[in-house]
Amino acid sequence: MPNEIFTGTVERITYYNDENGYAVIKVTPDRKMPLRSARDGTVTVVGVMPEMGDGEEAEFSGSWIEDPRYGMQMKVEVVTPIMPNSLTGIIRYLSSGIVKGIGPKTAEKIVDHFGLETLDILNRDPKRLAEVPTLRDALAEKLAKAWAENYAIRNTMIFLQGYGVTARMATKIHAVYGTETINKVKEDPYALSDDIFGIGFMKADQIAQSMGLPLDSKERVRAGLSFALKKLSNDGHVYAPQAMLMETTEGLLQVQNQELIETVLGEQMLNGELITDIMPGPDGVRASGVYLPMYHRAEVGATKRLKAMIDMPSAIIETAKDIKWTKFLSDITDTHEVTLTKQQQGAVKAALTRKVSVLTGGPGTGKTTTLRMVIAGLEELDFSFALASPTGRAAKRLAEATSHEAFTIHRLLGFSPMGGFEYDEDYPLEVDMLIVDEASMVDLLLFSSLLKALRPETHLMLVGDIDQLPSVGAGNVLRDVIESKIADVTRLETIFRQDEDSHIIINAHRINEGQAPFTDNKSTDFYYFGEEDANRAGELTVDVVVNRIPSKFGFDPMKDVQVLAPMYRGPAGVNALNDNLQAQLNGDERMAEKVIGGRRFRVGDKVMQTRNNYDKDIFNGDIGTLSGIDFDDNTFEIIFDGRFVYYDWTNAEELIHAYCISIHRSQGSEYPVVVIPILTQHYMMLQRNLLYTAITRAKKMAILVGSRKAIYMAVNNNQVAQRFSGLVTRLSE
Repeated sequence: MPNEIFTGTVERITYYNDENGYAVIKVTPDRKMPLRSARDGTVTVVGVMPEMGDGEEAEFSGSWIEDPRYGMQMKVEVVTPIMPNSLTGIIRYLSSGIVKGIGPKTAEKIVDHFGLETLDILNRDPKRLAEVPTLRDALAEKLAKAWAENYAIRNTMIFLQGYGVTARMATKIHAVYGTETINKVKEDPYALSDDIFGIGFMKADQIAQSMGLPLDSKERVRAGLSFALKKLSNDGHVYAPQAMLMETTEGLLQVQNQELIETVLGEQMLNGELITDIMPGPDGVRASGVYLPMYHRAEVGATKRLKAMIDMPSAIIETAKDIKWTKFLSDITDTHEVTLTKQQQGAVKAALTRKVSVLTGGPGTGKTTTLRMVIAGLEELDFSFALASPTGRAAKRLAEATSHEAFTIHRLLGFSPMGGFEYDEDYPLEVDMLIVDEASMVDLLLFSSLLKALRPETHLMLVGDIDQLPSVGAGNVLRDVIESKIADVTRLETIFRQDEDSHIIINAHRINEGQAPFTDNKSTDFYYFGEEDANRAGELTVDVVVNRIPSKFGFDPMKDVQVLAPMYRGPAGVNALNDNLQAQLNGDERMAEKVIGGRRFRVGDKVMQTRNNYDKDIFNGDIGTLSGIDFDDNTFEIIFDGRFVYYDWTNAEELIHAYCISIHRSQGSEYPVVVIPILTQHYMMLQRNLLYTAITRAKKMAILVGSRKAIYMAVNNNQVAQRFSGLVTRLSE
């Protein structure tokens, strides 16, 4: 069918994908459309389009198609937002969230006063809001200022939405670039992926393509090489062997021109945008490895500082030379009424006599007790120390376990979003020893910043479980430090914390040793529900959480139970389980809700923060409850550990629903009960350390739902994904 154009008003958003802009919306057209409209007079519009709000008016251009399932639809090619010209339309437009503070009631007051001239008056002279008799002076002044500030944003949004940028993302872009937004985007659309959180290379590339930039342009290849390296760093790699980088870039850009890519790569190396070094490749043979500059600086700097620490004497070591160790260890253990094995005693001694030490071991092997005795030894000798962990939850657990204050690493180092870390090589921490718990979660960039903040005389003790998943960020710090043999390493093996009828710890160690966990349901804390079919396994997981656990054991499904899934997709994946658990646990449609980016946020929802936000003092992995939605201010009110935190809707991508989270996101946390769906469809993620990490998150109960075959697949797969990291090579040289 040829293209057709009509104007209309958005009645509701049926579906919106924030990643690619694909939407399904219901529109009331300005003219009757027999055979194309539903009984209520609306038509269905599908395709990639700007993020629209209920009540917004737009011009739609596209072709009509007959969908065998959903009937007649317009497959849209161009959507152009337009200003409404009816009183009802203006009210809906004003209250659609375009300006904070204008909800339906306020919009109605403004339109009642100014009528059809409302938008023209607001655009020319927003201070005239003071004329509205029912508006308080303070509110009128606030709204006038907000409208004036938003005028430039609205023009920018129309420009950006023409290239498929959502309204919410356009607001974020304008917040960074300000009045230069249009010029900046025209000049280099790929800069968006570096400058704007939430815009990746693919979206920037889509904008660039719509602007007419050729597929084989040098600008695109240059951005593609950097994106390929960032993508590989998201998989844990600090550098990429050059051959791998070339292959990855070709695949991402769909450009079969190796000569062009090599030419651009050479130019980037010459101007310092990328750095090359001779590093081990996939087969262990050294070859050219390509780094993003920040990772190269971090790796070289961490190596230099760690070696300097090893070589530098310390006051602790000088004092330790005169210690009678048998008596010293006996005195501190007697005082604290604990008993240490020879291994544990060796770990305490190593922490006080070696500059860098590592304490590792599985659950129940006494890491915490050993750590407490290291602290007791430092206190006995009158040396200062600090305790830190990568995440807020892990720091809180560390403080509870040791009865001493513990910090996130970022907070300990005084991080601020604008100024970076307060403590560095010029202003180091004044402590004799730093103890870092959950060290398996520490990535290279954070490790480098940590070492910068330590004096060469300071002792460093890394505590963690080497058999858990590695850090989410690039690098394999704990494993590299251990394998480099630069540190004194104690691996605790004796299991202490183990009841006869408890299988969590037993099964965790069985999995770690390559044995299948006990799934006979004869323990009091480890259960297995078998189901091979993915759809039924998803339904069973929901039933276990919503009905079976509360009725049999009395645990609160919202507060005490955490579902951990290996993958996001599929009927037993994170996305589907979040939707279904939300419907079951918080499905009251009378509660206030807001749909953002295709996700339905409802008061009462369990949500998780996905990045460190130092302004709000909320960290990656923190779980809270959505307690309120303000439709005038466009904000969410969320309770984290009894503290109220407010989020603008434009920052909603920092939040995910947390009825179910990925196993990777659970690192460093513990939950009373964990429920783990595990199926053969998850085969890409089924590794021993993944299942081990999931089970060791449980404090009181672990429940597996799914396939025994999948469990065996995970247990038998000990092929830890290779990470290209040069730290172990540099430390060993």
